[in-house]
Amino acid sequence: MTVAVKDNISTEEIRTTCGSAMLADYVPPYHATVVERLLEAGATIVGKTNMDEFGMGGTTETSAFGPTRNPADPERVPGGSSGGSAAAVAAGEADLALGSDTGGSVRNPAAFCGVVGIKPTYGLVSRYGLVAYANSLEQIGPFGRSVEDAAALLDVIAGPDERDATTRYDAADGVWDAAGATDEDGEDAHPAEATEYAAAADGDVEGTTIGVPTELVDGADDAVRAVFDDALAALSARGAETVEVSLPSVEHAVQAYYVIAMSEASSNLARFDGVRYGPDGDAAAGGDWNESFAAVREEGFGEEVKRRVLLGTYALSAGYHDKYYEKAQDARAWVKRDFEEAFTAADVLATPTMPVLPPKRGESLDDPLSLYLMDANTVPVNLANLPAISVPAGESDGLPVGMQFVGPAFGEASVIRAASAVEG
Repeated sequence: MTVAVKDNISTEEIRTTCGSAMLADYVPPYHATVVERLLEAGATIVGKTNMDEFGMGGTTETSAFGPTRNPADPERVPGGSSGGSAAAVAAGEADLALGSDTGGSVRNPAAFCGVVGIKPTYGLVSRYGLVAYANSLEQIGPFGRSVEDAAALLDVIAGPDERDATTRYDAADGVWDAAGATDEDGEDAHPAEATEYAAAADGDVEGTTIGVPTELVDGADDAVRAVFDDALAALSARGAETVEVSLPSVEHAVQAYYVIAMSEASSNLARFDGVRYGPDGDAAAGGDWNESFAAVREEGFGEEVKRRVLLGTYALSAGYHDKYYEKAQDARAWVKRDFEEAFTAADVLATPTMPVLPPKRGESLDDPLSLYLMDANTVPVNLANLPAISVPAGESDGLPVGMQFVGPAFGEASVIRAASAVEG
């Protein structure tokens, strides 16, 4: 199988630019864990894919190397930030691809390009070798042209990694609950041997209760809502039961997400200063370190990255930390509680992946707020660290519409099964 890899995932001796002029010449000396696992499984990596700079964007238009077009309609955006990966799979340039999902960056382009994208539970897949944007939110996830293909790639990359202490499995599922797990003989055991996500793509939703959060459906455009309702009806015909559930906290999810994500980004991107990474600014600044740092970051970062770093620094600054960052964390805890409550009434939740059809290229560049609000259905999942999948549910005016399924923590099999029923 051929696999394309998002350009914020480290590949030994192959440039990893994160879509930024800051890292235009950066060549990692090592592979990310997910890349190692791909190669061990016999995959062929066909190339690195374009992305919004440092993962900051939802259209793959903020890359320093130019925008990516949507194979479904070249005048439309492919979504982002993993738009290059989704487009590569949709165009047949790769069988599978890897992306990263911080607030929807796998599911958004999967929906806009008409492919399948999985955002795993936080900790299911190692982030070692992923250039960090927002550590507490992001996960590496697979793209495929079918649910089974994407799930098979998840089988390959999932599992604990001693180099990423956040990786873990749910012991209730009969797999690992800590990094560095070993088998009964004390040998290191790759948990892909214990996972069968691809086998879950059997389309059997008989008796499954699907919760529909009214707050994440009512805001969708009419064209998107029509496709979503048809897909729900088809699932009901296959034996699933649909019930309404409520997630009141998601009203505040976008605001909380961007405060947390930008705050973490302002810390993570501090390393790009022209000393360890980035162009050499010392000569241009005449040896003044402050001027050197400023010159490098002015030259190396694009406008959206600068905006998010500035806002994140502001949110963490003295006098505003409690007002913004602490309140955002409180809202995040509220979102988690609402999801937990919803899963007492439903096995999985279903929403439109994106509330709108793919915008035309250039439409959102001058209106960052509208771009942020497009993430309304995806960011709550990252705040709650839950698994989700986007599957093509149909088309409107020839443009793909994605359907999102969300499951409880480590409930990947449930969302994969539900998504495969939509395909069927």
